[in-house]
Amino acid sequence: MIVQRRVVTAVLAATALLMTAGCSSGGERLPGGGGSTAPRGTATATAPSGRASESAPPAKGSVKVLRTVAEGLKTPWGLAPLPGGGLLVSSRNDGTITRVDEKTGRETLVGTVSGVAPEGEGGLLGIALSPGFASDHMIYAYFTSASDNRIVRMLYDAGKPAGEQLGAPDTVFKGIPKGFIHNGGRIAFGPDRMLYAGTGESGDRGLAQDRKSLGGKILRLTPEGEPAPGNPFPGSPVYSYGHRNVQGLAWDSRQRLFASEFGQDTWDELNAIVPGGNYGWPDAEGRSSGSRFRDPVAEWHTDEASPSGIAYVDGVIWMAALKGERLWRVPLRGTSASAAPQAFLTGEYGRLRTVVPAGGGKVWLVTSNTDGRGKPKKGDDRVLEVSVR
Repeated sequence: MIVQRRVVTAVLAATALLMTAGCSSGGERLPGGGGSTAPRGTATATAPSGRASESAPPAKGSVKVLRTVAEGLKTPWGLAPLPGGGLLVSSRNDGTITRVDEKTGRETLVGTVSGVAPEGEGGLLGIALSPGFASDHMIYAYFTSASDNRIVRMLYDAGKPAGEQLGAPDTVFKGIPKGFIHNGGRIAFGPDRMLYAGTGESGDRGLAQDRKSLGGKILRLTPEGEPAPGNPFPGSPVYSYGHRNVQGLAWDSRQRLFASEFGQDTWDELNAIVPGGNYGWPDAEGRSSGSRFRDPVAEWHTDEASPSGIAYVDGVIWMAALKGERLWRVPLRGTSASAAPQAFLTGEYGRLRTVVPAGGGKVWLVTSNTDGRGKPKKGDDRVLEVSVR
């Protein structure tokens, strides 16, 4: 099995070429940060440089909100669709996981994750299903504890009474730096069945360039929490570094990894991730001169983005923006943007936290207006079903 995983990892490394660099905040930035130092109202993208054989989606797309699936949620953060139907949604501040029936909108409390210590941007953050969920019924969660950020897994038993369907958390990985800000929190299993986690530098910017630190990194782990075979730094869980606060992870159809990242005052980023890549923070924010750091696929002024979750659908990265209060469309050719990013839903639903593929050219979109930085309205927060192309 290990040999098989190493083969898969080698294939991933070979296909993960021509990648990028960076950081953002906009509601999740260091205290005292000012506005953008560059003209506002624009988004920039790298010129197409993907492989000539790769086609690109249309330069312009469209978005249509089909319906509100559920509303009145409190500090929703992560979302994981269940294979048999239903959506699991984590609550950052309550430390709970709720199952939402995507057809009726009915909400059922699955359970409370013990050990969560919410504070500032920390709490119960990303969730993901085990790659063997059909047989092991395990849910993975990234959360802030009293001492660190950590990843746990829990048995999900839908046959038990509401509120008692979560088993005790088994700690898979711990020791990720915690802070009032920049806790990262997105987790996802990749095509190689390895567990990836985006972390933040917890406000201590020097951690991002320290390869011995777990802060300001993308980590790659086995499902048991060990450094994954084939990682770029032997014996280390670090997959890439030089990040400020990673909260979005998604793979394209060729198994290449993309990540969204909060900048500080100037540039938010969408990056294509290469194993061992240095994405520049705190020495670079956005594009930089020279070849030391990986440049982003696309960058935005922080008032326009402050990105969290991302999803890949039919050649396009869809990026949820918090302070920007919009859904960004980034068409790709290879690991480059094939056209300028396009914004949708600007200001219509407030802060947008998580976007997840729903199949059939649709996504699930989660708002984030009750996170302490939004302006909640009646019915906030909600899960939306959205048609995208």
